[in-house]
Amino acid sequence: MAETAKTRALEDRLRDIEDRLEIYNLIASHPPSADTGADYYTRAVYTEDGVFDRGAGLDGAVGHEAIGAFTLTPAHQEAIAGGIAHLSALPYIELDGDTAFVTSYLQILHPDREAEPRELPNHGTTNGFRVHRVVANRWTLVRTIEGWRIKSRHMEPIDGSQGARDILSQALASYR
Repeated sequence: MAETAKTRALEDRLRDIEDRLEIYNLIASHPPSADTGADYYTRAVYTEDGVFDRGAGLDGAVGHEAIGAFTLTPAHQEAIAGGIAHLSALPYIELDGDTAFVTSYLQILHPDREAEPRELPNHGTTNGFRVHRVVANRWTLVRTIEGWRIKSRHMEPIDGSQGARDILSQALASYR
């Protein structure tokens, strides 16, 4: 059967859907991998020359080995033992052939051990959590034989500075 413009368009649309689902899962995997120190997973999802840029004032890493090892550092292990929780919002995905750009928000929370305990009916008592920081992320992904992989990730704190606004505005650039 000859391929028609209509079937090709359907195949293209299906590929976009499949790509987006794989990318959603890739981005959604970051919080559980970071909160468990899953270095093996982090190494697998970054490209060999991947870049992890946490913005000014925080260490980053280059290369999937170094990025994976980041989760095993004593400081990160201490944060995990203290109850760190990375919470991400639904990312905005821009597909461009074998490259994708993803813009997302991330909150970093931890138990607030200094707060007064509070009870919530049917949910127990807790001191609650404290939002440590909120960041904007800009991810560049590439399609590989193994699937989508992270080429780079750049983060900036949402603190009123221009860096986070620059990241977030990139998601809207095609609407200009």
